[in-house]
Amino acid sequence: MTITAAADGSALGNPGPAGWAWYVNDDCWRAGGWPHGTNNQGELMAVLDLFRCTAHLPDEELHILCDSQYVINSVTKWMPGWKRKGWRKADGKPVLNVEILREIDQALSGRKYRFEWVRGHAGHDLNEAADDRARAAATAYQQGVAVRSGPGFVRGDGAATAAAAKAPERQGPVTPTGNRTQPDLLSEPDLFSELDADPFAVQAGPEAAPEAIVEALERELLRPDTRADIGRTGVLLHPEFTEIGTSGRLWTRDSMMMAIEENPGGGAELDVISADRLGGEAVLLTYRSQGRAGSSLRSSLWVLDGTQWRLRFHQGTPEA
Repeated sequence: MTITAAADGSALGNPGPAGWAWYVNDDCWRAGGWPHGTNNQGELMAVLDLFRCTAHLPDEELHILCDSQYVINSVTKWMPGWKRKGWRKADGKPVLNVEILREIDQALSGRKYRFEWVRGHAGHDLNEAADDRARAAATAYQQGVAVRSGPGFVRGDGAATAAAAKAPERQGPVTPTGNRTQPDLLSEPDLFSELDADPFAVQAGPEAAPEAIVEALERELLRPDTRADIGRTGVLLHPEFTEIGTSGRLWTRDSMMMAIEENPGGGAELDVISADRLGGEAVLLTYRSQGRAGSSLRSSLWVLDGTQWRLRFHQGTPEA
């Protein structure tokens, strides 16, 4: 028998109130979170808790649907090398979220499992259900109310496992929530919902042209202090953001967030070449950037997501 479950995480502010959830069906799911954590910690914790809650079924394969390439790569590609290096990366720096990763490493020992990447926010039923519950848990911590934690893993005979309930309570961002109930919060907004009162909104005035707003946001995104603020960067980058870097590397939103979290980099000067409106909800910004690495020609596609302009695609080419 194969157990198919989606695992997802959410953070309101990233870091900020955070939640995680895994979901098999409406009668078999679990969620939790912390007052302060990151989206990646939520994604990892959802996977860890799923392994814990199915530990009594070691012969059954876990088919884990996940929209985080960071999580999939961490567990399936990078973790063996990290372990050999004493949980350090190739550059010698400590691995992020090492406590959760160590526990995942222990939990998957002897288990049969496989990961499948699914695109987030794309209408995949199980992924959307896990995302809703993770977001609801984060919202509960934001509002200071009890988390709706779900029934846990329930087999066909209706017996729920107590594996998660027996897990020891620990301090810090990897502590799972206890079994509590709360009002239904599954419709609450998250980081990528419409931001009617975005505290970070560019002060360009209500009549500012989209081209001016996008240029201001691009300049903000190039600043080191903005890139060091993962919460703000998470607001500016579209959930499906991709970039083709100056080296030719293809970056996803997950990989970009990981990279700038570790190294925000230096600032760059921006010289706009053109700003072209593409319909009413997209602006293509083309410019020359000048930084420590030299001059590059860049283009950014910004799209209107609800009331917030977000960067959907970026490409850079070194200037000869």
